[in-house]
Amino acid sequence: MTEPRPTIRLDKWLWHARFFKSRSIAAGVVTAGKVRVDSQPVSKPARAVGPGDVLTFIQARETKVVRILACGERRGPAAEAQALYEDLTPAPKARPTEARGANPRYEKGGRPTKKDRRDMGPN
Repeated sequence: MTEPRPTIRLDKWLWHARFFKSRSIAAGVVTAGKVRVDSQPVSKPARAVGPGDVLTFIQARETKVVRILACGERRGPAAEAQALYEDLTPAPKARPTEARGANPRYEKGGRPTKKDRRDMGPN
């Protein structure tokens, strides 16, 4: 007979892997429907996940995509937490600063004087 696949609650795994500071914050994100397991939206924190599942969620304005490698026994140090998953997050696209209307650069040291600001122009 084959052994059943090891599983753990979704909110507990997100907390063990140190994606969220507390388990209640992780549960709130899952309840809000902001987590997908294998491309399917999930709204129950008690959803069982295990090795091989792919999670997609938002963390600090960044979309994270991770594959679960292990369930984990405890919320240990960061090195132990990083061994629980494989990061599949695509590299962020570089945004040109000039296209966004960034402030002009002041090359001299210190704060620019009123004359320096006039010389820099509107952009």
